[in-house]
Amino acid sequence: MVAAARAVETGRPDALARDTYAEHFVRAASACAGWPVRPEEVADGEADPLWGRLGRYFALRTRVFDDHLLRRTGAGVRQVVLLGAGLDARAYRLPWPPECTVFEIDQPEVLAFKQRTLDRLGASPRTHRVTVAADLRHDWAEALVTAGFDPARPTAWLAEGLLLYLPSAAESRLIDTIDAHSARESSLTYEVKFIKAESAAVRTSPVYVAARERIGVDLLALFDADPRPDSATDLTERGWRTAVRTPFHYSRRLGRGPRPEPNDALAANHWVFATRSSGTTRSTQS
Repeated sequence: MVAAARAVETGRPDALARDTYAEHFVRAASACAGWPVRPEEVADGEADPLWGRLGRYFALRTRVFDDHLLRRTGAGVRQVVLLGAGLDARAYRLPWPPECTVFEIDQPEVLAFKQRTLDRLGASPRTHRVTVAADLRHDWAEALVTAGFDPARPTAWLAEGLLLYLPSAAESRLIDTIDAHSARESSLTYEVKFIKAESAAVRTSPVYVAARERIGVDLLALFDADPRPDSATDLTERGWRTAVRTPFHYSRRLGRGPRPEPNDALAANHWVFATRSSGTTRSTQS
């Protein structure tokens, strides 16, 4: 679904992010036959709750996280870890600086599907890319280190669209593991929902209904129902500087992307940006 959204976005004249590989991932999956991969295949454009509004949300998230990783590597960080990398093609499409390594962690079948598709295209990464087959609900740090990761060097960690689906205890373990393997000037960026339970009006919003009825993806069933840990506060207490932003902050800044609406399925989504360094820590929210 995210790959299809990125594919549609790629064809927009005002694209927030471009991913020429996304269309091929969608077409390689038989279950996605008939899904749109170009803007002209979405009859209602941005008014479409699924491929318009939710699709532009995914594109906005991609753009913001792309920009963040490039800022971090532009500042000298040379290790990037994509947690739950899925069909993320960042190693292939972003202009990475020299001597950068992008580690992609995901389950073996996901990485295998992705590699088959990329191999058929004859695609080559734009930096050193290392895949690590692991389940992030369990122990994965040893496999990452064995693959060449150096915890003594600053790292840019990214968990895009991951923590929402993990059990609460698994999220806490993930934060513990990242903290234990992060040198000074490492960063962690991730998405969370700041809400205990969504109201009935939100649960029946067009975004959720369209995903369920049109493509058979029940997002609400995928979200873990356990009370979520406050990982942003936890990181601040561990000595990380943290900033929390809503997607709408970036919609306003970029002049594109979803805007708030009543009973909004996106309203609880927040993006956390944390950096480990010395000095006084702070936490901000907007």
